[in-house]
Amino acid sequence: MADTESTPSRPARHLDFSKVVKDLIVTTLIATAVFGSTIAFRTVSAAGGLGLEVRYDIAFYVIAAVVIGRLLLWIFVWSKPPGTSAVEMPVSIKSGLAKVSAKVGKGFGPTMLLFALVFPFLPFTDRYLLDLSILILTYVMLGWGLNIVVGLAGLLDLGYVAFYAIGAYSYALLAQYFGFSFWMCLPLAGILAAFWGIILGFPVLRLRGDYLAIVTLAFGEIIRIVLLNWYQFTGGPDGLSGIPRPSFFGLPFNRSEGGFADFFGLDYSSIHRIMFLYFLILALALLTNFVTNRLRRLPIGRAWEALREDEIACRSLGLNTTSVKLTAFAIGAMFAGFAGSFFATRQGFISPESFTFIESALILAIVVLGGMGSQTGVVIASIAMIGGFEIFREAEQFRMLIFGLAMVIIMIWRPRGLISTRIPSIFLKEKKKVSADMVAQGEGH
Repeated sequence: MADTESTPSRPARHLDFSKVVKDLIVTTLIATAVFGSTIAFRTVSAAGGLGLEVRYDIAFYVIAAVVIGRLLLWIFVWSKPPGTSAVEMPVSIKSGLAKVSAKVGKGFGPTMLLFALVFPFLPFTDRYLLDLSILILTYVMLGWGLNIVVGLAGLLDLGYVAFYAIGAYSYALLAQYFGFSFWMCLPLAGILAAFWGIILGFPVLRLRGDYLAIVTLAFGEIIRIVLLNWYQFTGGPDGLSGIPRPSFFGLPFNRSEGGFADFFGLDYSSIHRIMFLYFLILALALLTNFVTNRLRRLPIGRAWEALREDEIACRSLGLNTTSVKLTAFAIGAMFAGFAGSFFATRQGFISPESFTFIESALILAIVVLGGMGSQTGVVIASIAMIGGFEIFREAEQFRMLIFGLAMVIIMIWRPRGLISTRIPSIFLKEKKKVSADMVAQGEGH
């Protein structure tokens, strides 16, 4: 009689109803305490002061959603046997999806670039969408600049908005006191921001981790307070207004003779300036991406990644960590200065309120959410976060609650960022993607 082999089956895990009920009761109590005190009550303006508006129905729906979500987790995730996923997928489907994602990944960059070039000319594009796209591209550029410092060099910078402010005020002050044009101020703003990046880099050469983050945070606050209190020079809390607008090779975007519309024989429209600003920030962002990708393949880029992985080993290889850190700070700050100069000419008015710590936190969140070291991830995260703020603008005070919940979910689902694999800058024989789990800090290289 032939022996038959039996396939071992995974042990089934059944729900412990008493445990589930207890957990749901605790969840209900916690959700009631949190949302009952924040959502159920709202202060409103009333005659003689403030009044209290009660909204038990909204609080009830939120608490019910939390409890139902917890119950679904027990049913579909936590009740599965160890070693299994919530949804088993056949191997053939997994391999097919992997091939499709690889093909999509190769064509993602050119497709996005083509879409960005034709976006202003699409039928549904209006002034609002163009303004939103300009804002997104500004944060894409800032994210790529910070990605050099955080993603490639591994230096946690919480004061990146300071270089953004230096670029903006450099352009505004140079244009106001010396009458320089935008095209003259743009490189000067980047150079000044890079200079301040070197000044910041020197005191933090021996710091790393949390200590480095604290010093960079303090630097960002110092710059903001100086701008706020140096009233005679920076305008203080009143800010600077009347900042000159950029021109198209000397052609202003106005109704006068010799303007852009008159020179090309077009009917005057304010959308011409908006489209010019769109293509200007697109060009600056592409320049940032191009320079970053080229630097990654140069010895300085390899030195940044070596510094990120292990500073002691980097020093033992004979690399000058002082120059490596300073170049990372300077180049990252330079691109922030370019973005700040563009921000000033786009707004026509700047004040210290535009350069608070929340801006640094937002840019850092874009880098971390997209995947530190990933250029494509920064683009996706910028679209999701900046565009998401606009989508939920009507939600008023619930917008930050929704945004925070989405961030928590994404960090649980993709703890190493949306793009957790990298293509190595240097490879042997064959180019292969490297998982972020293979490196020290999870950035991938």
